[in-house]
Amino acid sequence: MTTEELPSAYGGMGLDDVLLKGEFALHTRGDLRLSRRLLDEAYREADRQGDGPRLARAALGLGGVWVHEHRAAAEAGVVRARQLHALSMIDPRSSLALRLRVRLCAEDDYRSGRHDRILEILAQVRGAGDPVALAEVLSLAHHCVLGPADGATRLELAEELIGQAAHTARRGDLSMGLMWRTADLLMAADPHAERSLTELRSVLAGGEHLAVGFVASAMEVMLSIRAGRFAQAESMAATCAERGDLAGDVDALGWYCEHLGTIRWYQGRIGELVEVISDLAHSPIHSAVDSTYLAALAVAAATAGEHRLAVHMLARVLGRDLSDLPHSSSWLLTMYCVVEAAYLLHDSEAAARAYTLLSPFADLPIISSLGVTCLGSVHYSLATSSLTVGDVDRAIDHFRKAIRANQALGHWPAAVLSRWRLGHVLARGQRSGHGEARRELARAEQEALSLGMVLPPEKDPPAEDAVAICTCRRRGRAWQIELQGRTVVVENRIGMRHLATLIANPGREIPATDLAVGAGPVAHDSFSSQPIMDAVAKRTFTDRLAQLEAEIDDSDSMNDLERATSLRRERDWLIDELTTTTGLKGRMREFTGSDERARVAVSKAVKRAISRIMEIDPVVGAHLVDTMETGQRCCYRPRLDRRGA
Repeated sequence: MTTEELPSAYGGMGLDDVLLKGEFALHTRGDLRLSRRLLDEAYREADRQGDGPRLARAALGLGGVWVHEHRAAAEAGVVRARQLHALSMIDPRSSLALRLRVRLCAEDDYRSGRHDRILEILAQVRGAGDPVALAEVLSLAHHCVLGPADGATRLELAEELIGQAAHTARRGDLSMGLMWRTADLLMAADPHAERSLTELRSVLAGGEHLAVGFVASAMEVMLSIRAGRFAQAESMAATCAERGDLAGDVDALGWYCEHLGTIRWYQGRIGELVEVISDLAHSPIHSAVDSTYLAALAVAAATAGEHRLAVHMLARVLGRDLSDLPHSSSWLLTMYCVVEAAYLLHDSEAAARAYTLLSPFADLPIISSLGVTCLGSVHYSLATSSLTVGDVDRAIDHFRKAIRANQALGHWPAAVLSRWRLGHVLARGQRSGHGEARRELARAEQEALSLGMVLPPEKDPPAEDAVAICTCRRRGRAWQIELQGRTVVVENRIGMRHLATLIANPGREIPATDLAVGAGPVAHDSFSSQPIMDAVAKRTFTDRLAQLEAEIDDSDSMNDLERATSLRRERDWLIDELTTTTGLKGRMREFTGSDERARVAVSKAVKRAISRIMEIDPVVGAHLVDTMETGQRCCYRPRLDRRGA
């Protein structure tokens, strides 16, 4: 084999032929899959030959057309090492060296959630007189500057790339420039954004670019969802994913799930996707700066009633401070999910922080990536945040603005959802009378029906004069606690009896001694020494305990594990009751005027019960921690009492 020949897998093609075919596949056809295969082979052969310039061309092309195409750490590490090695093999003043430095700089900036260095090197490249290098840095810089505050900068970069494409003789540069410009206009809610998409489609019709065509088809799915054509959008999303896979784009699966998740959200079926989103949230195929799937999982889990998972995922996104999230192309979508999860989980602190961070972008649409999906106006999230923290007037104002903004976008599902929540807020606050609330709700229901939407059940919070009050009821051998639509079932224990009495008498102080003997809220001076459990009750308990031991032995001998487990639970409960209510040598425990003994016993029992509730549902547990007072006198004080009711 000569120095210009490659292995037989490429039919005896020379190194230059493989390089040219790889570069053509990348820059003209946008075929990321084929270009990677060709350029990988070219790199290996150039490295074997010690050919620095050809090595650099292959290493540069392995980066692809996007930033951060290689998501897995091992794969990204290999490509970076190859690019650094190639850089060391060529003249540092050459055009290839400049282009490699641009690529390395862009990758570093993107992973760190910044763009200052790539914009600095852009200024250097503008003076280098290399049209190809300039086109590449313009596109890569655009990919690093995707935060919601950078719209004007992005549009300038896209317009410059379109102009620069006339000097590169690479058809893909024009397609990339038009694609970036279309994404910019969509993210800015420009009323002429769809004209740009039409122009992009006409250019692609003259010569297919698979990678850009995949993005264009994703935008069209988004527009179909906006129009409320869910069945059509779902079919288009599947086709779009196939196009992405054909192009070899790593985002093919992720974008399909974004499309499907948006459709299911407006269909009221997001809870069905908990398992799918969970798998994606922990997949290495996603961008290093993307937390969307963690936040979306919090929403899906909360909707499906999986509260622990929802709380866990929201806490992961919040991190030490929500402001630490990098402002990437997915930031607005992540924040939308954070706000929705906070609303569903009654997390007013997270909602308040999200409101502050989102406020500067109130007039933007919530669009992810490069126009992949849209969830309507930021005003909707600001309204939902306001609702979560209890600012009804501000919520009404933002919901009204969201309706108008969503109508301007042509996003009918988002407009309907905004109107639906506005109607409920008006009904709660009674700010504009029930007539307006009924009209908004009726219109939202009618429009939802025409779109095939399922509106979420809106659980009205208690009125301002009765905020966040628990109920507690006995359910067989267990207790059921309810708080604003949340339900917790806890096994019977002595502390639950105390909680039930306190919750049934909100705002009323009850002596610990009364709780200890199992009395209701009776006058303290009527209290007299009495046993917690009388002799008849004790004899009944011990007889049943002996019977249970025999039945457990029978079940074990018959290998009836399910029945044995159930019997053991009842036995353990009886033992707990007897232990709690009897003293030394089995004597009946009495509280003979000892306020301190009652205080200690009741406080410990209540804290144990609340800890158990906290394990099952941290939201209900936190409410009880915040509102339950124990001591010589105990009281359940809902939030209104703490404000001076």
